[in-house]
Amino acid sequence: MKKSSVKKSTRSNRASQAPAIEQEIPERVPQGWAETQDAIARSSGLSLLLVEGRQPPALAIANNNSICEALQSSPGYVKLCDPYCGAAHTRATSAKSIVHYRCHAGLQCFAMPVDIDSKRNLAVIGGRAFMSGADYRELAERVRSGDLRDLPADDLFRNVIFADEADLDHAALRVARTAREFQEQTPPETAAPATGDNRESGPPTPADERRTEEAVHVGLDRRAPYANSIRRFAEQIDASEPAQTYESILAQSAELVAAERGSLLLFDEATEELTMKAARGIPDPISAVDRIRAGEGIAGQVLRHGRPLVGQIDQFGTPAAAARRYKTKSFLSYPIAIGRRKLGVLNLADKVGGGAYDAEDLSVIELVGPQIALALERAAWQQRANQFQLMSITDPLTGLHNRRYQEARLAEELSRTKRYNYPLSFMMIDIDDFKFYNDRNGHQTGDRALEIMAQCLKAALRKVDVASRYGGEEFSILLPQTTLQEAGVIADRIRRKVMETPFPHGESQPLGAVTVSIGLSSFSPGLDSAEAIVRAADRALYHAKAHGKNRAYAYQTAANRPNLNAANQTS
Repeated sequence: MKKSSVKKSTRSNRASQAPAIEQEIPERVPQGWAETQDAIARSSGLSLLLVEGRQPPALAIANNNSICEALQSSPGYVKLCDPYCGAAHTRATSAKSIVHYRCHAGLQCFAMPVDIDSKRNLAVIGGRAFMSGADYRELAERVRSGDLRDLPADDLFRNVIFADEADLDHAALRVARTAREFQEQTPPETAAPATGDNRESGPPTPADERRTEEAVHVGLDRRAPYANSIRRFAEQIDASEPAQTYESILAQSAELVAAERGSLLLFDEATEELTMKAARGIPDPISAVDRIRAGEGIAGQVLRHGRPLVGQIDQFGTPAAAARRYKTKSFLSYPIAIGRRKLGVLNLADKVGGGAYDAEDLSVIELVGPQIALALERAAWQQRANQFQLMSITDPLTGLHNRRYQEARLAEELSRTKRYNYPLSFMMIDIDDFKFYNDRNGHQTGDRALEIMAQCLKAALRKVDVASRYGGEEFSILLPQTTLQEAGVIADRIRRKVMETPFPHGESQPLGAVTVSIGLSSFSPGLDSAEAIVRAADRALYHAKAHGKNRAYAYQTAANRPNLNAANQTS
């Protein structure tokens, strides 16, 4: 069976705030039936539930459709299921036969009485499967932007089941046969599923079962090439970083339809342009690919009209660029949207083996289209969240980390230093005579000086070092796994870099250039807390200021007595 999963969502979980509804009462299951039911569910790929009255709760659940699980666990949504699976036991036991129904979610189900305990009135609900991609897409659209948009989405698409009528008939036959074997004393008149269009009551014959099994195997063989890929699709595209999500969507889509080349373009509503975010088999780097305006080219037309295109590129009057070196002219271009909101376009080309794309390939992409849209929506939210997080830890003027981030990192690195006995150093940096500079040149020029200062720090530091704007004209540097002597070398490199860098009106400074003073400290038995390390570096900075500026001093502890010494520096 085809199954798919989406693990995360950015939608509201308002419907999940109430306590979840109990789903299963395993202690009331006739001994041995749960294992038997599990085996049938595994082999058929369908959901099976043993019920005794309205459901939920069931007595035993095997291979439940994750959409059903989410709906029936939610106090806000379970009422939608009540006329269907909720009433299935009553309908089946009243009819004394199998009943078939299609629920509000578009899932095909059956319910049938089973006489596995002569003292109880039991039934099995089975199926819970989509019979077509259109049914699935309709449900996904309700989840994304319709009446199910507040449905808790964690694991919502973890186990989505697809089947056909033969699958459900075969499963029902197996349930009936197994129930008879389970309770051999059951009278032969006990209701059992019928075969044929009229669904009449009566026990199945061996010929009935053989024909149904043959039909099921044909159906399974037809869908087998896609089953594993579709199940893996949503698992693989669910990434924490947007860029990884884009690459995964393209790679998994290409795998589904055997495409050697492809691209994923996202729509920018502000500019009304498509920008390439991922590419496969295209020689040009993504950054070199021009943006596409809505309505221009094949992708632009697909976006504007919201309709996919499948065929030969020459049919649409847009010959492929020779530089692209396509092997075939066949392509598939698919619009991605949530409701009326356009998200982008997925392009796939060069089918492995040189074949042409057709309606079957399109139906496969349409099947995973809702998952692609959900993943892109999550990626957009994640990107915004990353930006907000970056804003919360970044100084807006200099682009360096802010003091809050620096303090958190210092605590982390200090813990690592204590655990692994690594060295750790820290420095405080202050621009000399910055008040004089600001008063003389104005605050706008002062801001520009701070920006240049940040650039100097970035140029002089290693990737592992963490620079931040501590406040005003003060900066701090965290130096993981760095001894005090090594930190002295880095401090002198910073000092010389600043002194040699042109600043606006820098020659008017008291020292003839914009300069900095630096104080250093390092983790030691006498400096074993974040507060102590920062305080020691600040004290060394004050000492550097007091001894002429444009220099670096290190705070060292020896015999429990602090010493302030000039760090390694050149003029």
